[in-house]
Amino acid sequence: MLFTVALILLSGMAAGFLCKKIRFPALFGMILMGIVLGPHVFNLLDDSILNISTQIRKIALIIILIRAGLKLNLSDLKKNGRSAVLMCFVPATLEMTGMILVAPAILGISRLDAAIMGAVVAAVSPAVVVPKMIKLIDENRGTQKGIPQMILAGASVDDVFVIVMFSTFTSLAKGDGISLWKIAGIPLSIITGIGIGYLTGIALNLFWKKIHIRDTSKLIVLLCSSLLMVTVEDKFSGIVPFASLIGVMISGLAVKMKNEETAKRLSSRFDKIWVVAEIFLFVLVGACVEITSAADAGIKVIAVLAAVMVFRMAGVFICVLGTNLNFRERLFCALAYMPKATVQAAIGGLPLAMGLECGNIVLTVSVLAILITAPLGAFAIDLTYKKFLSD
Repeated sequence: MLFTVALILLSGMAAGFLCKKIRFPALFGMILMGIVLGPHVFNLLDDSILNISTQIRKIALIIILIRAGLKLNLSDLKKNGRSAVLMCFVPATLEMTGMILVAPAILGISRLDAAIMGAVVAAVSPAVVVPKMIKLIDENRGTQKGIPQMILAGASVDDVFVIVMFSTFTSLAKGDGISLWKIAGIPLSIITGIGIGYLTGIALNLFWKKIHIRDTSKLIVLLCSSLLMVTVEDKFSGIVPFASLIGVMISGLAVKMKNEETAKRLSSRFDKIWVVAEIFLFVLVGACVEITSAADAGIKVIAVLAAVMVFRMAGVFICVLGTNLNFRERLFCALAYMPKATVQAAIGGLPLAMGLECGNIVLTVSVLAILITAPLGAFAIDLTYKKFLSD
């Protein structure tokens, strides 16, 4: 296990460094390294790490969202508040619609199988998008028009909507029917996530006012409260819908709203933790990729992915209608909303595990979605943000 930890950190860091040297996103090298080290190629990673890979990736995602909350400026977000709300579900809805229209004709699958595939593929990756938007906020790029804040907020909620739709479509495929409770749970989970996250952030601020502790201790308390929120969702989401990841981000935002100086210091410390968490996240995402499935996919799957990305980008353009963004800024938003990784790695294999007929093709499409869109989207952001966004 210790060898695996060292191998992940050193090889992931080296791969990221080499990619930066050739002006590629560091995460591209980390994902490739994860594929090479993973069980589907050289199988050099210890099973004890692979068995808890999902939990490790979730912790890294929590760190990302805490950082996002601590850096998010609510007044800037209000500039594009309507668009931020639409970004939570419109691009994903159009992408799923595109998959239902296109995939049966190209891949010869049923509309329901296409809907399941669309629900897997439609989730944007906060693991890729959020760190990039935080970088833009730090560099003050596009913040005057609230662009990174809008994308950051939308990407954090998008997954909740998509996962509920995935659950609904797989229930239909298993013959369980549509659950109205699950559909109603989408807005309810968002509301409870915002409410519990806000109350958590307020409670932490009050606690820190009464009991003075070091910033490192505050970091541990904030991180642990976020881990507890995610645990509550895992245990009780069937009783009360609760979007814990939204709550995690909102708790960081609440801390900033009540004490901006504390938020700034905590943000700086979380930035340092992210250096390690990022390597684990993307190397382990790569380790989940079944490269043989991707190799056997063929041009048809790539054509389907290209087609549905057009639908997704159209959805983003719809979201920013009526705003003061120019064409370049709108195009940047569409490009920034491309990457897929964490959700696809987490649920791409579930239809196969459920014994659904579409299991193999869904897994193959999700693998290719990661391999193509994660590095391509990250590269597009890095290549265009200085040209398309004003400082």
